[in-house]
Amino acid sequence: MLNWLGLAVGLGTFLMIGLFHPLVIKTEYHTGVRYWWVFLLAGIAAAVGALLVENAYGSSVLGVLAFCFLWSIKELFEQRKRVEKGWFPKKPSPEETN
Repeated sequence: MLNWLGLAVGLGTFLMIGLFHPLVIKTEYHTGVRYWWVFLLAGIAAAVGALLVENAYGSSVLGVLAFCFLWSIKELFEQRKRVEKGWFPKKPSPEETN
């Protein structure tokens, strides 16, 4: 019998990383880094969920999700530096749009 758990978790990880990359960019663009704590709370909640879920796949996916949220805190601050360097667009201030 084949064990599909590893491939399923790998696919889930791949999709989450693919989702979090633009999520960090969009979050920094629209709000800056002021909501980093939302990523922290979501990461803690996912980590607790990973500890409490008995299903191996569910626990694995929640664990990966937890670390994606937690890693995204660092990436939010790194994204701010990338914007300052001009590598990504900066959201214009309201004065600049008029």
